[in-house]
Amino acid sequence: MKNNVKRELPAELMAALNYKGFESTDIGHPDIQRVAPKVHVTTGEDKVVDSIVDVVKATVKDGMTISFHHHFRNGDFVFNQVMRAIIDEGIQDLTLAPSSLTGIMNDMVVEAIKAGTVTNITSSGMRGSLGDFVSHGGLKNPVIFRSHGNRARAIEHGDIKIDVAFLGVPNADKLGNANGMAGKAVFGSLGYALMDAQYADQVVLLTDNLATYPNTPASIKQTQVDYVVKIDQVGDPDKIGSGATRFTKDPKELKIAQTVNDVIVNSPYFKNGFSFQTGSGGAALAVTRYLRQAMLDNQIKASFALGGITKPTTDLLAEGLVDKIMDVQDFDRGAAESMQSNPNQQEIDASWYADPDNKGAMVDQLDVAILSALEIDTDYNVNVMSGSDGVIRGAIGGHQDAATAKLTIISAPLVRGRLATIVPAVTTVVTPGDSIDVVVTEYGIAINPQRQDLIEALSHVPGVPVYTIDQLQQLAEKKVGTPKPLEFTDRTVAMIEYRDGTIIDTIKEVKD
Repeated sequence: MKNNVKRELPAELMAALNYKGFESTDIGHPDIQRVAPKVHVTTGEDKVVDSIVDVVKATVKDGMTISFHHHFRNGDFVFNQVMRAIIDEGIQDLTLAPSSLTGIMNDMVVEAIKAGTVTNITSSGMRGSLGDFVSHGGLKNPVIFRSHGNRARAIEHGDIKIDVAFLGVPNADKLGNANGMAGKAVFGSLGYALMDAQYADQVVLLTDNLATYPNTPASIKQTQVDYVVKIDQVGDPDKIGSGATRFTKDPKELKIAQTVNDVIVNSPYFKNGFSFQTGSGGAALAVTRYLRQAMLDNQIKASFALGGITKPTTDLLAEGLVDKIMDVQDFDRGAAESMQSNPNQQEIDASWYADPDNKGAMVDQLDVAILSALEIDTDYNVNVMSGSDGVIRGAIGGHQDAATAKLTIISAPLVRGRLATIVPAVTTVVTPGDSIDVVVTEYGIAINPQRQDLIEALSHVPGVPVYTIDQLQQLAEKKVGTPKPLEFTDRTVAMIEYRDGTIIDTIKEVKD
């Protein structure tokens, strides 16, 4: 069977998992029935447990679904300690359902899979040794990849039913009131963890800072928490950014950032009260700085900035160039610390951020989104999940969600090393071409033919050459040649959901 981005889907597996193929970016207006968690009623006695081993013994059983958040990113010290205890207890057949998997978690997950402890995974993404292991058929069942907004939707629908959530927090009191804004391991917004705290049957908080009761402000509340465990160190906030917050000096990245800024400034959306989302990484951070100067030059202020937040964005808030920041995750320590002092930096959960099945997500109000890509094809489909070798090495994150903006810009170099970025067909479709408006490279831009208004607005911007996407693809191919086709087996190792829960693509096992 084929879906509406012309991808072949495994009919037998689709039927077994009760999936439908992707049809449209238009979610529509369905009536949705949400689920609710079980609640073990307590009168409020002290919930502090002596050790991770004790809480694992009290909560985790064979066949359960367990979850974690990734707000610490590569500074996370909770995940591996909890998984170590679970593996050592001999627990089997778990579904691992974190908001995402970061590099520091990879080897432990591979060990858990080999031990039979983990047999299913649903996540936003994976990389490194784990991505390689799964891509070569190491996991029993296909991974289900979901965007951040779609994970919130799936939890609210009951598609992900979390039995136990293990949530690392920089502070908590004896009953479980906690936030991400105080302590030695501050990471700011708890946006992704808030979904788990609200919907998991059992919620375990792990902290290195047992605060005086009642601990306020409380992002996670005592009404949601079953256990609190004090550990020596919950995480290292200096590793949250892991290099993603550097200000690039790369001439290619700066050229791309300047061109992205030119596209925004010359679009119909650059006006007082506009809203935007940028990502992390050198080019995206450079866009924020170029955009700041353009806002000053044109006396324009933004109503809000959204998404994963960096210090350059919070600097705009402090400077009065942005009225509000709607913060689901902080990408660096500077952004996290800003939340402590600025009431206009609003913590939001993943549902408020990007769930397509609610009464109005923040992404629905976005004017401009700047996103990256591993590959873009001549139908404007975007791959942020698999590399040129077919191996899983990325994450959906909020890519599909933010692509609902009025102006969605993909920024990417034309080639990376000896590999083309603009290709005839992407290895894996993650975000459909109907969502993408402009592709920006260091050589020039391509505008989706569906957006004749943007073609008219951007066709004569000084210093911004306009190409067709086919012309950019041919230019890339001329520079690096045509790669040898990838070889896969027939086995499906991962399924990519679109944000409405339909299947937009699958990933096959890489042939050795």
